Amino acid sequence: MADGIRWVGLDVHAHESTFAIFDQGTGELTTKRVVGRPHELLPWLRGVARPARMVYEAGPTGYGLARRARAEGIELAVCAPGRTERRPGDRIKTDKRDAVRLARLLAAGELAIVTVPSLQREQLRDLVRCREDIRADLMRARHRLGKFLLRREIYYEGPGQAWSRRHRAWLASLRFADRASQLTIADYLHSHDVLVARRETIEDELSKLAVDSPCAVAIGRLRCLRGIDTLSALGLCAEIGEWDRFDHPDQLSAYLGIVPSEHTTSPQRRQGSITKAGSTHARRLLIEASYHYRRHPGVSEPLERRQHGPASRDHQHRVARATPSERPLAPAQRRPQEAERDRGGRDRPRACRLLLGDRHLVRLPSRPGSAGVHAGGRPPHAGTLRPAEARPRHDLKQQPTTRCG
Repeated sequence: MADGIRWVGLDVHAHESTFAIFDQGTGELTTKRVVGRPHELLPWLRGVARPARMVYEAGPTGYGLARRARAEGIELAVCAPGRTERRPGDRIKTDKRDAVRLARLLAAGELAIVTVPSLQREQLRDLVRCREDIRADLMRARHRLGKFLLRREIYYEGPGQAWSRRHRAWLASLRFADRASQLTIADYLHSHDVLVARRETIEDELSKLAVDSPCAVAIGRLRCLRGIDTLSALGLCAEIGEWDRFDHPDQLSAYLGIVPSEHTTSPQRRQGSITKAGSTHARRLLIEASYHYRRHPGVSEPLERRQHGPASRDHQHRVARATPSERPLAPAQRRPQEAERDRGGRDRPRACRLLLGDRHLVRLPSRPGSAGVHAGGRPPHAGTLRPAEARPRHDLKQQPTTRCG
């Protein structure tokens, strides 16, 4: 590293920010406080003498400052605040101290730099997280209503499970003798119905946006797996971002926090539960999808349609000319002698590796007599993504009124 380079740490806030400039050549450390919005800091960044490298922590101010600075040729990075080292005895926290610590850690190479997503990916990720917030709010609304009825010793005996159409109709038929209880359950039901309508609207819009999104190819490949459909695939792509930035699956597992923790201080290795680092949303989607692999593999009709897709000549010609990273993924081909049989006598395909990044596709042997398979051993029309079909809506049947209290 050449002498004279300047390491700049920024503590960015909505109304004011703090600079800390560490000159490697002279060892001088200067700080400066600037009043203004994050996008108004560009004139101060231009005034820093070159060469200079700058960094600030990811937070609620977003990536707008980093995008504007990089567009002007300023080397400004964003680091992960959760992975910034802090001394256990450090109980004093100020903006100036934070900026100085960022500048020193940047010079020492001890910061974890995050990838700045494109504007289109960030917009799609915000909508995915909006749907996740609605899901969490809906779960809380259902818990409030369920515990309200539990305090009143009102129990649903069936038929059907909780929060099915019959259960919702039974809730609407409940009547209380006092007005306060009747207003309470009416408000709870209204809040629940509003959240359900919001969730359906967001899910329909996400299904439409997934077709033309930057990660449409990866979504089509992920939908070929059991337990993953459009919403789960879109959620994984939105949280992970670019799959190509991981050179090995172990790096992706560590990024999602599904690797075991470790506390080894002796020759005996001691491992614990998973680290749970990274995105909670992406980790939950993977764990929910993994439950579909507890039983014997089976391919349903919707999954088979997603794996094979429309077999048109134009699509085959387009995929044949595509690069390996743009080619869709097909179900794994296997040799007849490699097939297993379960207790019911059905064939059990072996597990295959799913390639999502810009890697060379593995050449798999094709089945004897199979048609429409190109040189990579995959049907050229597999893994296509189509918008989700409209959900049928059913009217609730009128149920008799139940008097409570």
